[in-house]
Amino acid sequence: MTGRVEGKVAFVTGAARGQGRAHAVRLAAEGADIIAVDLCAPIDSVPYALATEADLKETVRQVDGLGRRIVSSQADVRDFSALEAALAHGVAELGRLDIVVANAGILSAAPTEAMPEQSWQDMIDVNLTGVYHAAKAAIPHIKAGGAGGSIVLTSSALGIRAMPNLPHYVAAKTGVVGLMRALALELAADKIRVNTVNPSIADTLMVQNEAVYKLFVPHIESPTREQAADVFASMNPMPIPWVDAEDVANAVMFLVSDDGRFVTGLELKIDAGFCLA
Repeated sequence: MTGRVEGKVAFVTGAARGQGRAHAVRLAAEGADIIAVDLCAPIDSVPYALATEADLKETVRQVDGLGRRIVSSQADVRDFSALEAALAHGVAELGRLDIVVANAGILSAAPTEAMPEQSWQDMIDVNLTGVYHAAKAAIPHIKAGGAGGSIVLTSSALGIRAMPNLPHYVAAKTGVVGLMRALALELAADKIRVNTVNPSIADTLMVQNEAVYKLFVPHIESPTREQAADVFASMNPMPIPWVDAEDVANAVMFLVSDDGRFVTGLELKIDAGFCLA
């Protein structure tokens, strides 16, 4: 059976692990070749370990195992020239660009009055400007194909519903929704659809770490995954603590495939009802 994105090429940022890897692998399983980019280096203001070169190699291995081509690069979404060059290299190798999943993101936490300036700046630079850079670099390549395409920007349920102690994250993810709406209008005549996915707490290492656990379970010195899960579940109308990366990949697949061929300007929530609570 032909996959839903057979013969297409997809550009995924933050592809080394977590949601980014899930997107790359799912798109490959449905027939796409992949241009995978990740920083693979730490950022000082981020209180957990970011993806490594070994993680990116594992994404490559998994896509290879599905019989699809993949071009991987280490590049920082904050650096437009580097990201543009990485994407151009991938397009030169794979011949086209049809799909973008601007997924790279980070998480840190502090109340506004105690927010270090660098934490604010890194968050905006990665989670908002980095998404803008990915779209900006990709648009000329998609237009060059003349057949339209699909851009999915990773926002968050916190781009719709706010939460304390995450002012920079809420601001960035809300900005991504606004960016999506503007791009959807700009690119509609070229048959390039632009949407966001807005997951709530996802079962990835961006969330599954002690720094995030302590944000939600502050009364315990070293909270466990199980203790955090109880708190996370209490925030959702559906009785689950988090969604899986594959749940978000399923939503991306709908948006980039012909199943969503007339869907543009949408914030697609994958949140177990979190935004309704």
